[in-house]
Amino acid sequence: MYSIFTRIAALCFALNLTFNAAVAQNIGLQLYSLRNEFKQDVPGTLAKIKQWKITLIEGGGSYGLPMEEYKKLLKQNNLVMASVGAGFEELEKDPQKVVDNAKAFGAKYVMCAWVPHKEGNFTMDEINRAIDVFNSAGKLLAENGIKFCYHPHGYEFRPYEKGTMFDYMVKKTDPRYVNFEMDVFWVKHPGQDPVALLKKYPKRFLMLHLKDREPGTPGNQEGRAPDETNVVLGKGDVGIAAIMRQAKKMGIKYYFIEDESPKSVEQIPKSLEFLRRIKY
Repeated sequence: MYSIFTRIAALCFALNLTFNAAVAQNIGLQLYSLRNEFKQDVPGTLAKIKQWKITLIEGGGSYGLPMEEYKKLLKQNNLVMASVGAGFEELEKDPQKVVDNAKAFGAKYVMCAWVPHKEGNFTMDEINRAIDVFNSAGKLLAENGIKFCYHPHGYEFRPYEKGTMFDYMVKKTDPRYVNFEMDVFWVKHPGQDPVALLKKYPKRFLMLHLKDREPGTPGNQEGRAPDETNVVLGKGDVGIAAIMRQAKKMGIKYYFIEDESPKSVEQIPKSLEFLRRIKY
């Protein structure tokens, strides 16, 4: 009897290790985390990411290097550009340029992380403009085999009717062309529950930004917070482990660490270790 239980326990342990290894393969890095390092040394910064055993990245530009030279560096460091960012104005005025940039990198996802608005006053006119732009640009991207995601930043969770402005955006955007990338910090910060939001919209979130918040940080619905409030994953109050378990259950494919703190180089390896220890 003992040997049977021992073998079962060993099998469960091995399966968990295998599952965690598979999860680790889908954990990438949002390159904004190393924005200061890229200003000093592009090749060295990409090499640092390789040292961390990260292969998936989300970026968009080439840091002033010729595109082919930058892509060569990505290849040398085994880095795959899974997702690229795009500015709202680009999506509105020249969505074909966004398509071309994504194709140049071989990226299958495009994300937009900000809707222009006067600070402190996100209006229905602005959200309706965004919905129109996202539906239109998202359709063109979809026709080119690329998925579009909007990255809410906190101000979208202001009350509207019986829910929030974000609920309205979800309702009015076409899921064939527009979905979402959840930055878990920017869901927690305006007072929302990331796990509950994932459950509410199980088919609309395709990617996550993983970011934790220093306990005691006052929230707001402005999309603003000091960079220093970004802490090592698992050390904050966002609830990363529970979010990851729910996201994996839903089949979300890509997870990008985004650490905006001045200590990101120090914190990212610790965050990776935390994610690899989560039990699913």
